[in-house]
Amino acid sequence: MRIFTFLILLFSLAGTTAFADSISEREGWQVIPTSKSYSDLVEDLKTAVKAEKMLLVTQASASAGAKGRGITIPGNRIIGVYRNDYALRMLDASVAAGIEAPIRFYVTGNSDGSATLSWKTPSFVFAPYMDEGGEALSDLASELDLVFLTIAEKAVSSR
Repeated sequence: MRIFTFLILLFSLAGTTAFADSISEREGWQVIPTSKSYSDLVEDLKTAVKAEKMLLVTQASASAGAKGRGITIPGNRIIGVYRNDYALRMLDASVAAGIEAPIRFYVTGNSDGSATLSWKTPSFVFAPYMDEGGEALSDLASELDLVFLTIAEKAVSSR
């Protein structure tokens, strides 16, 4: 319990440097730094999701939760995106792959006031299920790769 209390104190004293600027390129990820503010990027991402006729299925925000506890950290939001017709195709190919839906975008605030958009590509997310899902899952993942890239491009280029 003391370690937990210490970590909370450390993060609250560290302000925005505790989590800032921590997203970097890694296998299977797309990472797009932007000059947009965190709140603008979140709103533009939501707009882009709707424009591509996808659904915002889930949201979680560590920064909003921390704020409710009186702790300030940089903006941090997970936005889960999917659509039922994709879900049905996915499940037809591999029921096990269902645990990966919705596929998520990650918006993070940076220490300079800008924000970064990142996501694991659907092909990477579904890779562990390809033996089971075969060509149908591979085709779906490739299709979703393009959908997610289009959403991201719209989100970072709007305004």
